[in-house]
Amino acid sequence: MAQAAHDLSIMGLFLQADWIVKAVMILLLLASVWSWAIIVDKTIRLRRLRSQAKQFEDAFWSGGSLEELFDRIGNRPPDPMSSIFVSAMREWRRSAAKGLLSSESLRENLQDRIERVMGITLGREMDQLERYMTFLASVGSAAPFVGLFGTVWGIMNSFAAIAGSKNTSLAVVAPGIAEALFATALGLVAAIPAVLAFNKLNSDISRYGNRLEAFSGEFGAILSRQLEEKH
Repeated sequence: MAQAAHDLSIMGLFLQADWIVKAVMILLLLASVWSWAIIVDKTIRLRRLRSQAKQFEDAFWSGGSLEELFDRIGNRPPDPMSSIFVSAMREWRRSAAKGLLSSESLRENLQDRIERVMGITLGREMDQLERYMTFLASVGSAAPFVGLFGTVWGIMNSFAAIAGSKNTSLAVVAPGIAEALFATALGLVAAIPAVLAFNKLNSDISRYGNRLEAFSGEFGAILSRQLEEKH
């Protein structure tokens, strides 16, 4: 029994901790696991999106027909850049089929609609890509304090045990303090990867968003020139 009370292994520290400290440890462990799941998912997805964007840009700037490219992609664009292209081309085709390219005012309205449609599509795709990033930021900022709460609570219990037993030897104090400090360690284990990953992923997502905005502007300029040629 005395050995169990002084078990300083990771499992022993958890099992001997107060129920509130246990709850803090479990919460931090779950936050860490979920953070790593988000990190892995975002990293793989960004890598795939960059590859798909390069493939689409190669096809777009190859000099081929935009109509053929639109027909080839169809109604299921595989990536955000293709989605922006498809949304603009769909609006273009719909207006051309209705004969809305005949007058200058209608062409100006079409250009505004195309830019608005591309902006809405871009915003929707970026919202999907940025999903759960707030969770990483929250874990990175809050996890150390949650762990610190568990530490403070555990140390308070240790001092209460000292007062109750009237024994101030290190052998009595050490296990309780070790359990409390373990909560802080878990808080750092959850927070440090979350902060580093958030900064890296946020930078990568921003660069990808700029890439989409650049394509949207370039494609809008191309469609604007085609509208001017119809004048």
